[in-house]
Amino acid sequence: MMTFMLAKESLDVIYINIWAIVISLVNLLILFLLLKKFLFKPVTRIMAERRAKVDAIVSDAEAARAAAEADKAAYAERMAAADADAAEVIRRATATATRESEAIVATARERAAAVKKQAESDIAQEKKKAVNELKGEISDISMTIAEQVVGREVTPADHHAMIDAFIAGMDSGDSHA
Repeated sequence: MMTFMLAKESLDVIYINIWAIVISLVNLLILFLLLKKFLFKPVTRIMAERRAKVDAIVSDAEAARAAAEADKAAYAERMAAADADAAEVIRRATATATRESEAIVATARERAAAVKKQAESDIAQEKKKAVNELKGEISDISMTIAEQVVGREVTPADHHAMIDAFIAGMDSGDSHA
Protein backbone atom coordinates (compact mmCIF):
# COMPACT_ATOMS: atom_id res chain seq x y z
CA MET A 1 0.00 0.00 0.00
CA MET A 2 2.71 2.16 0.45
CA THR A 3 3.49 2.37 -3.13
CA PHE A 4 -0.01 3.43 -3.86
CA MET A 5 0.19 6.24 -1.42
CA LEU A 6 3.32 7.55 -2.82
CA ALA A 7 1.72 7.59 -6.20
CA LYS A 8 -1.31 9.45 -4.87
CA GLU A 9 0.86 12.06 -3.19
CA SER A 10 2.82 12.59 -6.30
CA LEU A 11 -0.39 13.15 -8.27
CA ASP A 12 -1.50 15.85 -5.93
CA VAL A 13 1.63 17.87 -6.64
CA ILE A 14 0.93 18.22 -10.34
CA TYR A 15 -2.00 20.47 -10.94
CA ILE A 16 -2.71 23.48 -13.17
CA ASN A 17 -3.09 26.80 -11.46
CA ILE A 18 -4.91 29.16 -13.79
CA TRP A 19 -4.18 32.20 -11.67
CA ALA A 20 -0.47 31.53 -11.80
CA ILE A 21 -0.68 31.21 -15.59
CA VAL A 22 -2.62 34.47 -15.90
CA ILE A 23 -0.19 36.27 -13.58
CA SER A 24 2.75 34.87 -15.58
CA LEU A 25 1.13 36.03 -18.83
CA VAL A 26 0.48 39.49 -17.39
CA ASN A 27 4.08 39.61 -16.17
CA LEU A 28 5.25 38.53 -19.61
CA LEU A 29 3.11 41.21 -21.26
CA ILE A 30 4.40 43.90 -18.88
CA LEU A 31 7.97 42.72 -19.46
CA PHE A 32 7.39 42.79 -23.21
CA LEU A 33 6.00 46.34 -23.09
CA LEU A 34 8.81 47.55 -20.86
CA LEU A 35 11.46 45.96 -23.09
CA LYS A 36 9.77 47.40 -26.16
CA LYS A 37 9.64 50.87 -24.63
CA PHE A 38 13.06 50.99 -22.98
CA LEU A 39 15.14 48.56 -25.05
CA PHE A 40 13.73 47.90 -28.52
CA LYS A 41 12.93 51.52 -29.47
CA PRO A 42 16.34 52.93 -28.37
CA VAL A 43 18.17 50.08 -30.05
CA THR A 44 16.15 50.64 -33.23
CA ARG A 45 16.85 54.38 -33.03
CA ILE A 46 20.61 53.75 -32.52
CA MET A 47 20.59 51.33 -35.45
CA ALA A 48 18.82 53.91 -37.64
CA GLU A 49 21.37 56.58 -36.63
CA ARG A 50 24.24 54.22 -37.46
CA ARG A 51 22.61 53.33 -40.77
CA ALA A 52 22.28 57.07 -41.54
CA LYS A 53 25.96 57.63 -40.65
CA VAL A 54 27.02 54.71 -42.84
CA ASP A 55 24.86 56.02 -45.68
CA ALA A 56 26.42 59.47 -45.25
CA ILE A 57 29.92 57.97 -45.30
CA VAL A 58 29.08 55.95 -48.41
CA SER A 59 27.61 59.01 -50.11
CA ASP A 60 30.70 61.08 -49.13
CA ALA A 61 32.92 58.32 -50.52
CA GLU A 62 30.93 58.33 -53.77
CA ALA A 63 31.23 62.11 -53.96
CA ALA A 64 34.98 61.88 -53.29
CA ARG A 65 35.31 59.20 -55.97
CA ALA A 66 33.39 61.38 -58.44
CA ALA A 67 35.59 64.35 -57.53
CA ALA A 68 38.69 62.20 -57.98
CA GLU A 69 37.43 61.09 -61.40
CA ALA A 70 36.78 64.73 -62.33
CA ASP A 71 40.26 65.69 -61.09
CA LYS A 72 41.75 62.83 -63.09
CA ALA A 73 39.94 64.00 -66.24
CA ALA A 74 41.05 67.60 -65.63
CA TYR A 75 44.62 66.41 -65.08
CA ALA A 76 44.50 64.46 -68.33
CA GLU A 77 43.24 67.57 -70.14
CA ARG A 78 45.99 69.71 -68.59
CA MET A 79 48.61 67.13 -69.57
CA ALA A 80 47.29 67.08 -73.14
CA ALA A 81 47.37 70.88 -73.22
CA ALA A 82 50.90 70.86 -71.78
CA ASP A 83 51.99 68.36 -74.43
CA ALA A 84 50.46 70.56 -77.14
CA ASP A 85 52.18 73.63 -75.66
CA ALA A 86 55.49 71.78 -75.53
CA ALA A 87 55.10 70.73 -79.17
CA GLU A 88 54.34 74.35 -80.11
CA VAL A 89 57.38 75.61 -78.18
CA ILE A 90 59.57 73.02 -79.92
CA ARG A 91 58.14 73.99 -83.32
CA ARG A 92 58.77 77.70 -82.66
CA ALA A 93 62.28 77.00 -81.32
CA THR A 94 63.05 74.92 -84.40
CA ALA A 95 61.76 77.68 -86.68
CA THR A 96 63.78 80.29 -84.78
CA ALA A 97 66.90 78.14 -84.93
CA THR A 98 66.41 77.64 -88.67
CA ARG A 99 66.03 81.40 -89.23
CA GLU A 100 69.07 82.14 -87.09
CA SER A 101 71.18 79.52 -88.85
CA GLU A 102 70.15 80.95 -92.23
CA ALA A 103 71.07 84.43 -90.99
CA ILE A 104 74.44 83.16 -89.75
CA VAL A 105 75.12 81.45 -93.08
CA ALA A 106 74.13 84.62 -94.97
CA THR A 107 76.40 86.72 -92.75
CA ALA A 108 79.25 84.26 -93.28
CA ARG A 109 78.73 84.42 -97.04
CA GLU A 110 78.75 88.23 -96.94
CA ARG A 111 81.94 88.20 -94.90
CA ALA A 112 83.52 85.68 -97.27
CA ALA A 113 82.57 87.86 -100.25
CA ALA A 114 84.01 90.93 -98.49
CA VAL A 115 87.21 89.05 -97.66
CA LYS A 116 87.44 87.82 -101.26
CA LYS A 117 86.88 91.35 -102.61
CA GLN A 118 89.50 92.72 -100.21
CA ALA A 119 91.91 89.97 -101.26
CA GLU A 120 91.31 90.77 -104.94
CA SER A 121 91.88 94.46 -104.18
CA ASP A 122 95.06 93.62 -102.29
CA ILE A 123 96.21 91.42 -105.18
CA ALA A 124 95.54 94.24 -107.67
CA GLN A 125 97.49 96.69 -105.48
CA GLU A 126 100.36 94.24 -105.07
CA LYS A 127 100.36 93.69 -108.83
CA LYS A 128 100.51 97.46 -109.45
CA LYS A 129 103.25 97.78 -106.85
CA ALA A 130 105.17 94.91 -108.43
CA VAL A 131 104.73 96.46 -111.88
CA ASN A 132 105.92 99.83 -110.58
CA GLU A 133 108.93 98.19 -108.89
CA LEU A 134 109.66 96.35 -112.13
CA LYS A 135 109.36 99.61 -114.04
CA GLY A 136 111.85 101.17 -111.63
CA GLU A 137 114.29 98.27 -111.96
CA ILE A 138 113.83 98.11 -115.70
CA SER A 139 114.37 101.84 -115.97
CA ASP A 140 117.56 101.59 -113.95
CA ILE A 141 118.76 98.66 -116.04
CA SER A 142 117.74 100.33 -119.29
CA MET A 143 119.47 103.54 -118.28
CA THR A 144 122.64 101.68 -117.50
CA ILE A 145 122.43 99.85 -120.83
CA ALA A 146 121.59 103.02 -122.73
CA GLU A 147 124.53 104.85 -121.18
CA GLN A 148 126.82 102.06 -122.16
CA VAL A 149 125.36 101.83 -125.69
CA VAL A 150 125.21 105.55 -126.35
CA GLY A 151 128.30 106.31 -124.44
CA ARG A 152 126.85 109.41 -123.00
CA GLU A 153 124.57 110.24 -120.10
CA VAL A 154 120.87 109.92 -120.70
CA THR A 155 118.68 112.80 -119.62
CA PRO A 156 115.58 112.19 -117.56
CA ALA A 157 113.37 112.99 -120.57
CA ASP A 158 115.23 110.43 -122.69
CA HIS A 159 115.02 108.00 -119.84
CA HIS A 160 111.21 108.35 -119.54
CA ALA A 161 110.79 107.98 -123.28
CA MET A 162 112.77 104.74 -123.30
CA ILE A 163 110.83 103.35 -120.35
CA ASP A 164 107.50 104.16 -121.94
CA ALA A 165 108.62 102.54 -125.19
CA PHE A 166 109.79 99.44 -123.33
CA ILE A 167 106.54 99.14 -121.37
CA ALA A 168 104.50 99.63 -124.50
CA GLY A 169 106.47 96.83 -126.07
CA MET A 170 105.81 94.62 -123.05
CA ASP A 171 102.07 95.32 -123.13
CA SER A 172 101.90 94.45 -126.84
CA GLY A 173 103.93 91.30 -126.35
CA ASP A 174 107.05 92.63 -128.05
CA SER A 175 109.96 92.38 -125.62
CA HIS A 176 112.50 94.06 -127.99
CA ALA A 177 111.08 97.58 -128.09
